[in-house]
Amino acid sequence: MTAMKSVRFREAIRMGMVEEMERDDRVFIVGEEVGHYQGAYKVTEGMLDKFGPKRVIDAPITESGFTGISIGAAMVGLRPIVEYMTWNFSAVAFDQILNNAAKIRQMSGGQLHVPIVLRAPNASAKQVGSQHSHAMEHFYTHVPGLKVVAPSTCADAKGLIKSAIRDDDPVLYMESETLYNLKGDVPEDPEFLVPLGKANVVREGGDVTIISWSRLVHISLQAAEQLAKEGIDAEVIDVRSLRPLDEETLVASVTKTHRAVVAYEGWPYGGVGAEIVDRIQRLAFDDLDAPIERVTTLDYPMPYNAKLEQFVIPNVERIVGAAKRVAYRSA
Repeated sequence: MTAMKSVRFREAIRMGMVEEMERDDRVFIVGEEVGHYQGAYKVTEGMLDKFGPKRVIDAPITESGFTGISIGAAMVGLRPIVEYMTWNFSAVAFDQILNNAAKIRQMSGGQLHVPIVLRAPNASAKQVGSQHSHAMEHFYTHVPGLKVVAPSTCADAKGLIKSAIRDDDPVLYMESETLYNLKGDVPEDPEFLVPLGKANVVREGGDVTIISWSRLVHISLQAAEQLAKEGIDAEVIDVRSLRPLDEETLVASVTKTHRAVVAYEGWPYGGVGAEIVDRIQRLAFDDLDAPIERVTTLDYPMPYNAKLEQFVIPNVERIVGAAKRVAYRSA
């Protein structure tokens, strides 16, 4: 039986990174405040003392600069982990990610790989304003050559960061700031991995499929509990890996339930949710008994005001409403 340890989400990420740095001396971490300050969100706490300043590197506030240096390091055989204070700030390094990290393998005819992990908190937090609240996965899943993951549990946080570090291509690892204090059981096995490209059915059900990732998985589970009280049995799927996407698990669920709701924190125009809807309607059209619904952040920049912020982001009530509509149970 696998030994388990109860840790917080931030600690699970750290466990995975520490294990991979102990396993492979090519792995290092670089970013703003990752060392002496112990990490902006304390994810890297204690790592500077353990590995020293050559492998835990404090960078100046130059996202484009330290991202570019890390891409170069990956091209010559190292395996960097780049931490941004938030995925919103990766916009400053977008040229490096889009035109270098994502394309070098193809442009070199496979002679060069870029085994780099880019990680940071993503999407909404609590009153951090519109410039710190973007759900950035939709920008990056659009780009061939990049892989994008977004864990929702402590075990997945560890297993996915380890798989990302071992991957030979760029992996964008998207954390939720609201989950950092979440506590859960994590396997202590240093070979515990969660494969990229595999979704997880976190709640079995037969009446409607609710598809989500990151923080919204927990909101979807709350919605499923409320739906159960009204006689609707919801299945909840944690996508986990946004690119590559596990369409097989999604289609199998919808083939069983005949209805689907996709809930996520991005804006409604385009994005990963729209991609999921497209794949389901193409691959399982004859099994659908209702149009697929999406529950998203409303089409506005994120307000700072607490009540307005809660108004625009997805919540239990909106997911319940969408599920009842696809089940033709709305008033």
